[in-house]
Amino acid sequence: MQKRAIPLVDLEQFVHGNAEERAAFVEKLGDAFHRIGFVGVVNHGVPQDLIDRFYSESKAFFALPDEVKQQYEIAGLAGQRGYTSFGKEHAKQSEVADLKEFFQIGQEVPPGDALKERYPDNVHIKESPHFTETGIALYKAFEEAGSQLLRAIAIHLDLGEHYFDDKIDKGNSILRSIFYPPITREPASAIRAEQHEDINLITLLVGASAGGLQLYTKDGEWLDIVPGDDEIVINVGDMLQRLTNNYLKSTTHRVVNPPRELWHMPRLSIPFFLHPKSEMDLSILQKCVDESHPPAYAPITAGEYLDERLREIGLKK
Repeated sequence: MQKRAIPLVDLEQFVHGNAEERAAFVEKLGDAFHRIGFVGVVNHGVPQDLIDRFYSESKAFFALPDEVKQQYEIAGLAGQRGYTSFGKEHAKQSEVADLKEFFQIGQEVPPGDALKERYPDNVHIKESPHFTETGIALYKAFEEAGSQLLRAIAIHLDLGEHYFDDKIDKGNSILRSIFYPPITREPASAIRAEQHEDINLITLLVGASAGGLQLYTKDGEWLDIVPGDDEIVINVGDMLQRLTNNYLKSTTHRVVNPPRELWHMPRLSIPFFLHPKSEMDLSILQKCVDESHPPAYAPITAGEYLDERLREIGLKK
């Protein structure tokens, strides 16, 4: 059996555990995020039938003809809602586009909400009428699981359990369904997703339909991440690394192409990028600064940082 590349934690231990179990969870999660930047989570509360339904709906959408899908590519939204066609996004250090297309679902707030103008409406697909509504239900389940993980991290950082609550309430999170089509010819230089770090606070990823996800260790080797059944892979994003002055690690990762004999196999994966509201101050926490760790980043808000990064990866002009 292949050795695990990342630790495994049980979220039930934190949500419904006694004081001792909660403390053990916080320590294990905090240690994983500090040393590796990745962790696997079981008993995360995201219903498997909801995940399965969204996989099915996603497959049906990506099987539509390109000219149909492109009707749902909305100019001016920087890929933050609806469809983004194959070859549009690249890693910030690369000029070569990743071998993927994707669909994004964002935050929904009720009419009359003060934040309504900030969040464009989600894009609904007439050819797949349940696709977006299933995604919105999955979005809410991921949001809840993510909020519990951030509570544990807030305790680990000695910020008080609810430090992140108001910052992520109605936050700018994104659910992304990514389709990597079969590889039909020798790629010029790109892989399915070039090495990168995520922009947000944390990412929650449900098991992909095929392998390929790898993380880059501090020893300079690439390790395969192979999640078990009913496991969500969580990783630290750049916003959380920035806030903690590199104490929590936003680890480089990528999706490699399969062996040539499996080029005909497409890959579908569903990450949830948990973002705060745009006005969250990402200035480094004072408790993460000392003589050995001077401030590594200038102050910036989450919205300013997201805008900067979307330009770097080619989604915003």
